[in-house]
Amino acid sequence: MTESDPRILYVFPGQGCQYRGMGGDLLEAFDGPREIFSRASDVVGYDMATLCLKDPDSELDLTRFTQPALVTHQLACLAAFNECLGDSNVTPAIAGGHSLGEYSALVVAGALSTEDAVALVKRRGELMGEYGEGSMLATTLDLVTARALADQYFCGIGGCNLPEQTVIAGRDADLDALETEIGERFPRKRAQRLRTEGAFHTYLMVEAARRFREVLDDVEFKPLQTATLSNYTGGLHEPEPQGIRSRLFFQLFNPVLWFACMETAFAEGIDAIVEFGGGLGTGETPAEKRPNLAGMVKKAQRACSNDATYHAAINVDGIRAAAEVLG
Repeated sequence: MTESDPRILYVFPGQGCQYRGMGGDLLEAFDGPREIFSRASDVVGYDMATLCLKDPDSELDLTRFTQPALVTHQLACLAAFNECLGDSNVTPAIAGGHSLGEYSALVVAGALSTEDAVALVKRRGELMGEYGEGSMLATTLDLVTARALADQYFCGIGGCNLPEQTVIAGRDADLDALETEIGERFPRKRAQRLRTEGAFHTYLMVEAARRFREVLDDVEFKPLQTATLSNYTGGLHEPEPQGIRSRLFFQLFNPVLWFACMETAFAEGIDAIVEFGGGLGTGETPAEKRPNLAGMVKKAQRACSNDATYHAAINVDGIRAAAEVLG
């Protein structure tokens, strides 16, 4: 790359963008994704391609399966992108991920191997599914208003995605009552339940986090080679392994500070963004899916007066298009 080349941010989405058929197009078109799926299968002890493409036992939406499946798909999209680039020297200035996606970002940054990332999120998903309870509610409330409501109903803030997009999480009965009050007091505000098995990133995840700390301690982390965003702090990770471990521990029961992460990235002069993995929408094929983070990222750009180009590398066509532009 030269001084005129863009400073690129790689981003990876979190839970909720998994779908049956995920990765089928990649496995047909590229060698790199086939290797990623094979390595992931060896780690988890089941065939990852069968889970993602066919989901024969309807398990893909269970957290213990969702998390390793999504990280596998994200890294497979990245492998396909690199394959398309060929000899082009394209590297990100910063990597970041929303919640679960932070693990894929740490692979990009050299802190984790593919195998260790898949193993970590497999166990993370198991613990969150086993010890978690409740659910999550995405709202168009600002943080101050959302926190005041959450406190009344013994709920917590699970994410600060935008200045007026706050996720509230708690036990189902508490969240039901809170949602009713939102409808009565704020009729113009939206509230939507998310596809999760628990009140992630709140105090209801403390037991899962306590048990996950032992898992984190057993995995080898290496110093960062690429700047990486921390959901817990909203800034950049410290480069040393112990700092990374502690941030991933605290991430489990503290809000995802996504808008703060975007502010940090934009302040670093990011002018191109590539999203890898997952997909939303009612269409059944990868080509019909839309990227998970695009809306939040573009709204964050407008709020911060940032004009970075955005590329969705979530299926074969999008990956090839992004590689052609950036390579």
